[in-house]
Amino acid sequence: MTQQLETIHKVPIPTHFYSYLVADNGSYLSHDAETGFSFSSETNDSAIWDRSGDGGFKHVSTGYHLNTVGQEDETAFSVSINGEAQTFRVAHGPAELPSEYLATIRKQGWVCLTQIIDDETLQELERTAGTDRFSHLEVDRSQPAICQNTAVARTVAEPLSLWVIRQYMQTDDIRLSHVPGFAVLGQDDGKRNVQGWHSDFPYHWGVPARGLVPTPSGETVLGVQRNVCVSPFTRECGATAFKLGSHALDRPPPKEWGDATAHAKPGYRAEHGLPYNGPEADVVDAPGGSIILYDSRTWHRAGVNQTTKKRAAMLQAITPMYIFPKNDTSRAYKRLLESPVYEELNQREKQEIQNLMVHQFIGPGGEYAITPDRELTEKVKTATTSGY
Repeated sequence: MTQQLETIHKVPIPTHFYSYLVADNGSYLSHDAETGFSFSSETNDSAIWDRSGDGGFKHVSTGYHLNTVGQEDETAFSVSINGEAQTFRVAHGPAELPSEYLATIRKQGWVCLTQIIDDETLQELERTAGTDRFSHLEVDRSQPAICQNTAVARTVAEPLSLWVIRQYMQTDDIRLSHVPGFAVLGQDDGKRNVQGWHSDFPYHWGVPARGLVPTPSGETVLGVQRNVCVSPFTRECGATAFKLGSHALDRPPPKEWGDATAHAKPGYRAEHGLPYNGPEADVVDAPGGSIILYDSRTWHRAGVNQTTKKRAAMLQAITPMYIFPKNDTSRAYKRLLESPVYEELNQREKQEIQNLMVHQFIGPGGEYAITPDRELTEKVKTATTSGY
């Protein structure tokens, strides 16, 4: 009898992408039927343009036409905005309107921004991860990935996914809960431990870690995962398996599916086999350069890579600022400030990454960045080992 495996959800490959018009400081040219032009750090519907048949650009929401005819460079041009000459470059945009992506995640708890990362950036992500077109390269583990390649930092600051997350969590004030990094999955050997079913930080349902959300959070969304598909995601290569829609259940995955706590135990796989991988589970089959956003309550697990190729994803847990972070991001951010990568970023990207990676509290005299206290950490360790 043929084994029934996960249900595949193959996302359609876009045949058309909209454009962003980006100023030198990284802001986006937006247009509103009532107020006219403005510059924004957000990429909602007002920042979406499409090439028109005569070589100019049409604002998708309002139909306003921006005339760029006669300018030789198709990737950058100058126009008069509110009586002042402005220079813009044309950037790769989404296949759908931002409002459509938002409606999808609100309806089903997940959405795929298919091929939202342009190929030049994707190639650099592959290089840093040492996969796909750069599988022959050794990975640099001496410093955080965000300090190694501008493409990593720019992907962290990818504006559309951040806009969707902010709207979905109903707050503009969001943070990265750990340093962005690559999860690289090699070929399975049939013996090693695999990841069991769980819900992500801060819920931590089914996870052998300190701290978890003890009760359902209802309409208050405490976390969204942002998985960047560096490699193509397929079931064969070990794409993440989900129970799509399980966020609405607002409870942990069933233990009989094999949760992460059980599968973390040595020898568990040899005795019990793989976690549940039948048709009630789902795999989102998506090309490289896509971003999968999902409510952190969604039950999921890493896949099992059956191919000889390494599969890479760039993982980011994003939470509202009022959630205590999972890991420290301050040291990686300080190293970024000292790296050549930082100087290659535009002003919007610099500000966005600061917003995401610097956790702050309000005290006498203003806001203060939260960083680890090494002296206190050692004292706590000593106290713990001394038994008092």
